[in-house]
Amino acid sequence: MIASLPLFHRIAGRPVIVLGEGDAAAAKRRLVERAGGICVGEDDGAARLAFVAMDRPEAAAERLRARGVLVNVTDRPELCDFTVPSLLDRAPVLVAIGTGGASAGLAKALRLRLEVLLPQSLGRLATALGAARERLRERWPDAGERRRALDRALGEGGALDLLRDNGAERLERWLAGAATPDGGVVEIRLRSGDPEDLTLREARLLGSADVLACEPGVATAVLDRARADAVRVLLEHGGAPPDGDGLVVVLRGAVASCRGCPRAARQGAVRCGDEARGPGSSPGRR
Repeated sequence: MIASLPLFHRIAGRPVIVLGEGDAAAAKRRLVERAGGICVGEDDGAARLAFVAMDRPEAAAERLRARGVLVNVTDRPELCDFTVPSLLDRAPVLVAIGTGGASAGLAKALRLRLEVLLPQSLGRLATALGAARERLRERWPDAGERRRALDRALGEGGALDLLRDNGAERLERWLAGAATPDGGVVEIRLRSGDPEDLTLREARLLGSADVLACEPGVATAVLDRARADAVRVLLEHGGAPPDGDGLVVVLRGAVASCRGCPRAARQGAVRCGDEARGPGSSPGRR
């Protein structure tokens, strides 16, 4: 389970309460203004977010929370309704790195590592892809084919490799000559329940799958590496892969325990980790 739900919240033109003096409060005011928000005092009844940077913040935080305001208290994660991540800005690409308040220093150090990896031109690539959205739909009317084409182009060594500079300048040439990506069935035989044991190729396949079929007992930690929107189907041990459009990834190799595997059905499809079907049942999407 993740401790917090990461969200990007638009505050442009909206009031945000910032309480306190000194460097910490000034930093919060700069952050609010950078996002287009309007810094106000505690008496503003329209504000729904508040930053408190005070030596004794408990009373102010309690008053604000009683009004239904979501509160962030500097260096006091136990008093926070939300925390502020370390931000890597390649507008419109925004990478937010959080530790749930455990260590701002760790989040900053990770951001600085990523700063070196992600080119300044990444934002231009994102803007160009947004402008080309209709052309992408015309080129690949099927959503699965369109996603797989983008996955291939943006991946390592692809025509639009996001870690290479000036991807926006290569977009036109890629749109003119990109082939329609194939789907198919790929099987991955797991060596353990540790996602760190996945090869880079296996991790990329999980992230691109349209259909994810797995035998009982596959660890939740491995399933969490898969594309969130992939249809999930349970297979009996040794069962045949299901029919499916696009890329079907089959996970095989039982793990000693299936505790924590997802139980709920998603959009009518049996999810990996559920109880095995009875004899004679056939795997596939419902």
